[in-house]
Amino acid sequence: MKIDFHSHVIPPSFVAAVENGPARLKARVLGSGSDRTVVHDQGYAYPLFSEFISVDAKIAAMDRKGIDISVISPAPPTFTYWAERDLAIEVTRLVNDGVAEMVSARAERLRGMGILPIQNPDAAIAELERIVGMHGFRAVEIGTSIEGVKLTDERFAPVLRRAAELGVFILAHPYYIGNKAGLEDYYLTNLIGNPLETTLMVADLMFSGTLDRLPDLKIGLAHGGGFTPYQIGRLVHGHKVRSETHANTVTSPLDLLRRFYFDSVVFEPQALAYLARLVGAERVFLGTDAPFDMGDEDPLKTLADAHGLTSTERARIAGQTALRLLGEAE
Repeated sequence: MKIDFHSHVIPPSFVAAVENGPARLKARVLGSGSDRTVVHDQGYAYPLFSEFISVDAKIAAMDRKGIDISVISPAPPTFTYWAERDLAIEVTRLVNDGVAEMVSARAERLRGMGILPIQNPDAAIAELERIVGMHGFRAVEIGTSIEGVKLTDERFAPVLRRAAELGVFILAHPYYIGNKAGLEDYYLTNLIGNPLETTLMVADLMFSGTLDRLPDLKIGLAHGGGFTPYQIGRLVHGHKVRSETHANTVTSPLDLLRRFYFDSVVFEPQALAYLARLVGAERVFLGTDAPFDMGDEDPLKTLADAHGLTSTERARIAGQTALRLLGEAE
């Protein structure tokens, strides 16, 4: 079983909402037919590929890549963390129900992942409980920060705690909140900025003691965990020699790193092999980040070329880890 746990969609209902109310949703759709682009007021744009909005196109792409099941998650531009409460709740429900409709069209091939209006924690908990009860979602996707506010902010603790209580998996995913100094050129906002956002979130979750306080929290990291797995030795050393890093936790960063789950979207096969050896293949799952152009078009080849992994480890990464997180493992 080959399962893609990092695959994006944009429900047609959300696209229609943008077309009907561009000022309200701070975005607009340019072009027509198959040649449409979504442009956001925050300064980023992307082609509205058919795989975002069409179940048939998603299935065709999965077949091309050898994927049996995709866990489809809303593309990060649908997060709408900037919106006031009523609009955030409305859009989040629209998106989640749209994902559920896409899943129901091909339930044998698709699973759903929701989003939350996390800037309003009580509403986020209500929506979390709704999509678990109504749609059977076992995962949600949230930003690595919430409009610049750290995920470790105390206001978000009840949301994380409720997700842990429900056994819901969280996929933490960076999203665009404007260019950062030094990253304006060469698409570094994504190439460097996205993995950096994940790295900052991970270090903050570690050193704040948040992971110690939420031992049952299941949280996954996009793009192979950012830079964290490949600089973990520096964090471990810093935790030993700097008082700032162990003010709130005595747990080693390496032990805390192994609390996370990681997708395979690292592109370099030996980086994937290293990651699996570092945290355990049972903590790594297949991902594509489709259909963005920064996605892995051939994830099974990336896995096959990761030399040194056993057949058991490859099977875990290919699908067994995902099945366990979905509650579908035998």
